[in-house]
Amino acid sequence: MSEIIYLSKVRLSFPKLLEAHASQEGAAKKFGADLIMAPSDTGFATFMGEVGKMAQEKWKDNGQAVLLMVQNDRKLRCYGSGQEKINKKTFKPYSGYEGMVYVSASSNEDRPPQIIRLDGTAVDPSNTMERLAVARKLYDGCYVNAAVRPWPQDNQYGRAVRCELVAVQFCCEGEPFGEGDPDVSGMFGAVAGAAPAAGPLGSGVPMPPVPFPAFFGAPHP
Repeated sequence: MSEIIYLSKVRLSFPKLLEAHASQEGAAKKFGADLIMAPSDTGFATFMGEVGKMAQEKWKDNGQAVLLMVQNDRKLRCYGSGQEKINKKTFKPYSGYEGMVYVSASSNEDRPPQIIRLDGTAVDPSNTMERLAVARKLYDGCYVNAAVRPWPQDNQYGRAVRCELVAVQFCCEGEPFGEGDPDVSGMFGAVAGAAPAAGPLGSGVPMPPVPFPAFFGAPHP
């Protein structure tokens, strides 16, 4: 099995961390996200080195041939140049991708990625309320620290290089991608007889943290 790669202060894009989604009708539901970084990022170099090592171990003497095939077909790999991520409406790269590289990582519906608190501890997956609260802060465009693991696909669907999203932690704020949701609250008034909005709910007693590798510490400044 390939090594887990730690990516530091990378841009989060297309996050699906609150619930699993299917990429198309009939496909398995998955959690996932794109992780965007500069081509010179040391984490990306480490990731690509692990991909090469993994391919050699999996396909032996055919490893280079398989990687060449994968390189020539974006659907067969989990990484690439940001120039490849084209918005079908504008015919230009999506916001944040131009001049960058990316890793697309996902995890199965029954094995969601670990969500890491700011102090480096993992949210207990059974604590649904806390998991949702922390995951909501991981918005499209923010910076995160992430743990990913590339893996070789070799089955009835063919050979490919995929990537598991193991864990993700908020790092720092970033300019949100897209236009965001419009604020239309000014178009509405109070409903007659409606009670005032309730204040925030109490936080309750948190669940004990799940142990996680030490490379997740406090977020980078």
